[in-house]
Amino acid sequence: MMKQAFLFVALAGLLLTSCSVSKSARDQRNLFSGSWTLDNISYENNTGNFKSVIFNDAEDICFEGSDWFFRDNNSTGRYTISQSTFCQGGDRFFRWSVVEPQQNYSSQLQFKFIDEKRKDISGGVGYRLNIASISAQAMTLKSHVSVDGEPVTIVYEFTKK
Repeated sequence: MMKQAFLFVALAGLLLTSCSVSKSARDQRNLFSGSWTLDNISYENNTGNFKSVIFNDAEDICFEGSDWFFRDNNSTGRYTISQSTFCQGGDRFFRWSVVEPQQNYSSQLQFKFIDEKRKDISGGVGYRLNIASISAQAMTLKSHVSVDGEPVTIVYEFTKK
């Protein structure tokens, strides 16, 4: 009986520690919390002029100046694009998390689209952006994509409101 109790306690402890979030990820989640402005989108690791559709939603120019809000207590958020002749304005809602770094990788922001009632509308498809830097005032996220078989890094620069 003692062996079974020990085994149960050991398994419960393993399960709890495997589901917990590290202090680093919690700290990053806390830094994300609040309102941000996406000030600039640029491209690295390649030359030329780029125009891209970001998050299968809108052209890159539509995202510049967009407002982003991250709520850390329920892992939901939204970004708002201003209406223009080039851009379909409005709110886009998402569920987000910070993914722990893997070997030789930085932490990542992971999100997928949801509706106003927090139901998945993306069929499980989501996005991951590398967290290049984050502080109480500024954040830089990066995503690696391929253009005509060549690597390009999209850089997203935010400031905290």
